[in-house]
Amino acid sequence: MTATAPRFGTRLIRLLLVTGVLIVGLLGALSGTASAHAALTGSDPKDGAVVDVAPKDVTLTFSEQIAMGDDSIRVLDPTSKRVDVAKMRDLSEGGTVRYAVDLKTGLPDGTYTVAWQAVSADSHPVSGAFTFSVGAPSKTTATVPDQEAGGGVVGLLYDTVRYISYAGFVALVGGAAFVLACWQRGASVRPLQRLVVGGWVTLTAATLVLLLLRTPYTGSGKLGDAFDLGGLTDVLDTKTGAALVSRLLLLGAAALFIAVLFGAYAKRVTEAEAGTEAGTESGDAAGTGADAGKAKADLTFGLGLGGTVVAAGIAGTWALSEHASTGIQTGLAMPLDVLHLLAVATWLGGLVSLLIALYRTPDIERAAVQRFSRIAFGSVVVLAVTGLYQAWRQVGSWSALTDTSYGKLLLVKVALIAVLLGAAWFSRRWTGLLGERARTEAEAGVEAAAEAGVETEAEADAEDDAEAETETETGPDPERAAQLARQQTALATARKKRVRDADTERSGLRRSVLTEACIALVVLAVTTALTGTEPGRTEAKEVGRSGTQASAPAAPAGPISLTEPFDTGGVKGKGTLRLTLDPASPGANLMHVWVDGPDGKPMDVPEVKVSYTLRSEQIGPLPVVPERLAAGHWSSGNVQIPMPGDWHLQVTVRTSDIDQTTIEKNVKIG
Repeated sequence: MTATAPRFGTRLIRLLLVTGVLIVGLLGALSGTASAHAALTGSDPKDGAVVDVAPKDVTLTFSEQIAMGDDSIRVLDPTSKRVDVAKMRDLSEGGTVRYAVDLKTGLPDGTYTVAWQAVSADSHPVSGAFTFSVGAPSKTTATVPDQEAGGGVVGLLYDTVRYISYAGFVALVGGAAFVLACWQRGASVRPLQRLVVGGWVTLTAATLVLLLLRTPYTGSGKLGDAFDLGGLTDVLDTKTGAALVSRLLLLGAAALFIAVLFGAYAKRVTEAEAGTEAGTESGDAAGTGADAGKAKADLTFGLGLGGTVVAAGIAGTWALSEHASTGIQTGLAMPLDVLHLLAVATWLGGLVSLLIALYRTPDIERAAVQRFSRIAFGSVVVLAVTGLYQAWRQVGSWSALTDTSYGKLLLVKVALIAVLLGAAWFSRRWTGLLGERARTEAEAGVEAAAEAGVETEAEADAEDDAEAETETETGPDPERAAQLARQQTALATARKKRVRDADTERSGLRRSVLTEACIALVVLAVTTALTGTEPGRTEAKEVGRSGTQASAPAAPAGPISLTEPFDTGGVKGKGTLRLTLDPASPGANLMHVWVDGPDGKPMDVPEVKVSYTLRSEQIGPLPVVPERLAAGHWSSGNVQIPMPGDWHLQVTVRTSDIDQTTIEKNVKIG
């Protein structure tokens, strides 16, 4: 007799495939928005500056602590040859993070390129380049990597493996928590065992791959460097490398936990259930059942405590090496980040466990589903509290919520969680309706099927007995025995399917939990992207820093005419400065500077210097050294302004060898 195998997974596989495609697309789209937490906030010489004399060194200032090697800053001359000494100097002090590299002496005039690369405190690589000129700008053949640090194939692969590691952590911790706290009999269920063990294997393999990828991810960007033993040694000395190694050690302890959970503990649960059933027959058996129940309770407590410590330790390896370990209030942020990760794993991993149990083990008790519903609600509360704090800490302002990549991703995550909570509401409704009525209906369905000619379990037993008698007389028939075994397996599968399909409440719960699980996979992808995106608080500061204006423009578009008093502080140091710039537009401009004394007559001074800076585009300062035409009168007929904007004007007047002052104004050009 043959039986049709249950069509488990047809809709599930389709939905998971669609979800997987969405996740891959989402990771690919978001990989371009990922950037590091640390940012370059200043340099000396500045980007685009033109200096009269070649500097002795190049200095870079960053927004937070970074890791740099001797080859992290490279200075190239116009022919693309290195002119730095390739030895870093750490000039950081107090809250200022500053590094410098010395330059060779006797550098000729021309344009020099500074290329730098580092690793920020939250484990993400950051890089950039800028130019400055000595004497005057010149053509340059210097080339810098056109690929952003942490990008390309290696960056996409690294981000994908990070997502896989989060998924493994969720399956491992969430599956184990579901068994211990919701359905202890699930310790003997193969599908749940495979989920937890698969989570451990996935997280372990992903951690090893991340260790290998750190060298190309933070360095050359070449996949072949993943097997560079020297680079791997350097990675082990970093904070991220130490966190990954610690995670591997904790996973060793997790392996022991899994062995006890699915070995000794599963046996204790079975013995406790058997003792409870036997307790109805005799007092001695009842005592034995009580002993087994106490042993199970003790082992449950021990596994719960030990498992929580190990899970918190694994979550701590992320908290200690990513966003929570940098910025403000790190002492509070890291423990809350651990709680956040544990709540995510308990909720989402429990969802997947419940989904597997509903599809593969239709006899899961209503009480187990209700226990998970309560635990999931508590996890959501923890997620809300810790998530709000993280949002405040990382975003910092309402404007950053809508104007930065991090803020926009956070809004996407909030929207997805809102949809997820909506699906969870339907699941809770189905849980409330879930009853034991379906078992009776299923049994009635089996009886009806028997009347229609479908073989039932009793008939199969009768057939087995008859076959056994035949074998006693004629000897065993191995082929017939194998056929009977296949028929019995098919009958058992069919009976389980009928029981499962007869419970409409359970079917509704399966569909809603499946929807939750698929949405949760996308939420996990967005969360992974958030951990690789520059926080809104930092990005907003960078925007504000580059767009700051000292004051309102002093004049509208058109020819500029300024009159400002000055005082250098020395003898005969007071006077009035007048400056004109015509036509005050992009391109060549004619500039005149007059210096008058207190009596209004021309005042002859040793030196006058002028510079223009467009801070919004990080252009300048562009120095202008005017020629002296007469006493108190200087002029320059070729002041080159590259683009329109609100330019910052600085005029330095020196009245003696030691007395000088600088007048600063913002002017509208173009």
